[in-house]
Order: sequence, then structure tokens, then C-alpha cells
Amino acid sequence: MIPKDATASALELARRVLAIEADAVRALIARLDERFLAAVTLILACKGRVIVSGIGKSGHIARKIASTLSSTGTAAYFVHAAEASHGDLGMIQRDDIFIGISYSGESDELLQIVPLVKRQGAKLIVIAGSATSTLAREATVFLDAGVDQEACPLNLAPTASTTAALALGDALAVALLDARGFSADDFARSHPGGSLGRKLLTHVSDVMRTGDAVPSVSVDATLADAIIEISRKGMGMTAVVGADKRLVGLFTDGDLRRALERNADPRGTRIESVMTYGPLAILPEALAVEAVEIMERRKSTRLPVVDAAGRLIGALNIHDLFRAKIL
Repeated sequence: MIPKDATASALELARRVLAIEADAVRALIARLDERFLAAVTLILACKGRVIVSGIGKSGHIARKIASTLSSTGTAAYFVHAAEASHGDLGMIQRDDIFIGISYSGESDELLQIVPLVKRQGAKLIVIAGSATSTLAREATVFLDAGVDQEACPLNLAPTASTTAALALGDALAVALLDARGFSADDFARSHPGGSLGRKLLTHVSDVMRTGDAVPSVSVDATLADAIIEISRKGMGMTAVVGADKRLVGLFTDGDLRRALERNADPRGTRIESVMTYGPLAILPEALAVEAVEIMERRKSTRLPVVDAAGRLIGALNIHDLFRAKIL
């Protein structure tokens, strides 16, 4: 059990950490200038690859920035600064861009390889906290990630400085994304796994029910016919179609309850007198997440699927989307 005074102190310190780091990121906004634009222009014109490197905590930030660049349309790789001088430097070519991250701008591991990077003819972008540092002076483009103080009470552990460097890397990646016209479809292609890939790549045609699994009755069917079809197909509804298979209506279990409340005769009542006319439908090429949005907006759990001519070709309900892990 944490003592009450210790709990209060921990909360106070945590809030102070967040405030310092938020201020560090906010301060970057005023420092964004033509140097940032030069970095964007340099990377856009790059005919090779973007290599991101650092050591220690800056190395972890470099790895994340490389990952973010790669997932947003800029081919990038992480190279550990210590490993670079033991053979990995061989992957850097003349047309590449090398992004070195070091808050002090004096990391020995990076300083050892910078002359070799420049000898290869690769361009050097440096993200550091001091414009007068050795790395900054060697840079083709220097991006200032300096902070007034670390969030660590000792002002020693890299905290606000790593947050600032990470935010600056994200700003660079997003600016490049926008300049390249990188789209949601592009993003999906680089994220085929996990929930992002499923939501961005799965279309209605991938999850809808087809053929005999689609509940459907003709417009001249009776209420009894519709009840049997709803029961047989287990979707809580049936589509109502004309002779040309065009969707003209929808009859749901809710419509059934309302019909029975009016004492409608199942065998003597035509379905067209109790169905909902002009129901909302979706095209098979639509994304499955669009079906989710329609269902949520209309407070419905099922949707008929039609082709461009309005002919019924499928149906899906909320359970189909759950099984496809769209929800």
C-alpha cells in the first residue's frame, strides 16, 4: 500500500513530467523553418534510401522514426550507430540520406561514421539539441530538437529530449506523407496484418453472404412466406425483390412484430403491404468499415448488398463483421 503522501507526490511528479514534455514539443513549433523544408525537399528528391541511426535512447527513437517513415511512404532503415562501424556502414550508398540522432550532437559512435557517410556522397540530416555541436556543424541539414530541461528531476535521464526528437521525426514523416499524396489505400498496403489491415483492405464482397444464404422473397409473396424465409436464413430479415431481382423492400423481425400487433393474417397478407420500401443498401466494392458506419448510424444490424443496377446480390449482418474482425 502506497502511503497517501507518497501517492500525492507521485501524481504531482507525473503531472510535472507531462507538462515539461508537452512544453518541449510545443516549443518545436516556433523553431520549424526553412531547415525543416530543406529536409523534406532533400528526402523527396532522394533516389536511394533513408538510413536513420542513433545510439542509446536516441537509437530507440531512430528505430521508431525509421519505422514511421517506412509505413507512410518513405523507404527507411534503422542502422545501429555502434554496428555501423563494424560492417553495417556498407549498406549506405551515394544516393542515400543519413539521418543521425543525438541530443548532445557529440555521440562518439556517430562521429566515427559521419566522415565515411559523407565520403560516400550521402547527404546528412542531423537531429540534435545544439546547433554548435560537432554533428550539427557537419550536417547538410540540421533540425533543432533542443529542450529547456529534461523531465527527469535530476535533469539527466533522456525524457523531454527524446520526446522532442520523436515528435520532430513524426512531423517529418507526415509532411513527407502529404507531399507524396500517400493515401489510405497506400497505408493499407503497408499494413496488411492486424486490425488496421483488415479495416482498410476488407470489402463488403469479402464478408457478405451470397447465393442461397441470402434471405429473399418476391414482391408478391405473403407474410407467411417471409416468416419462413427469415426463420430459414437466420438473419432476422428478408429482402423483397421484383421480377428483375431489383431490391424494392426489406422485411425485418421488427416489421413482423408490428404486423402481428395489427393482427395481420400471415397467409392472406401480401409482403408488400407490411415491408419497408426503398431500404438502404450497400455496394459490394464498398469497404466493410463503411457497412459498420451505416449500421451504427441507422441503428441497424443488417444490410442488403446490391450491384450498380440495384439488383440484390448479397447480404451481411453485424455477426459477419464480427467474424471478419472488422469490429
